[in-house]
Amino acid sequence: MIMNLFTSFDPSSNLNLSLNWMSSLLCLIMIPSMFWLIPSRFNFLWIKITATLHKEFKTLLGPNSKGSTLIFVSLFSFILMNNFLGLFPYVFTSTSHMVFTLSLALPLWLTFILYGWINHTIHMFAHLVPQGTPPVLMPFMVCIETISNVIRPGTLAIRLSANMIAGHLLMTLLGNTGSSLSIYMINILIIVQLMLLLLESAVSIIQSYVFAVLSTLYSSEVN
Repeated sequence: MIMNLFTSFDPSSNLNLSLNWMSSLLCLIMIPSMFWLIPSRFNFLWIKITATLHKEFKTLLGPNSKGSTLIFVSLFSFILMNNFLGLFPYVFTSTSHMVFTLSLALPLWLTFILYGWINHTIHMFAHLVPQGTPPVLMPFMVCIETISNVIRPGTLAIRLSANMIAGHLLMTLLGNTGSSLSIYMINILIIVQLMLLLLESAVSIIQSYVFAVLSTLYSSEVN
């Protein structure tokens, strides 16, 4: 049962053709229409959201952002659209795979670390020992801070993929029980599934926002 359940997240289990990962690029087809069609209410709402995110990321990055907010707003948009596409039937949920999430988190973290240690070496050394740490605890704090820095891309990737998998598995488990229920229980099941779908929509927004904000915070530490 468990093996059959998890194969729904297998890229090769749904179609014979290897087109499942193409769902990750569907958002790139949708975005350009915003630039040549007459703006709708949805376009104005999306522009308002991105402008708000730009202001927030600019505050987190400080005065030396120099257009860096564009990277994190684009990252938020890309993850958000992939999360929402995964809620549609028969659409491959790419953000539930570590291959996808780690390929986003690892290059970002690696560039931040390399930039910080090459250009701001003393500043990066100072980050290993928090201000006010007693001299006796300094070696331990250096080890703890080093480990916390190294596992950052893993925590980013696991957080996103685990949250996307958890909701989908719960909805799949509940959906599989529908054939053995009475008509009254099916009505309750449909209501529960709709509530779960609403919850997953909120999780899709929150997790894309958390991924982008944490990436911004990690970037601001190296300046």
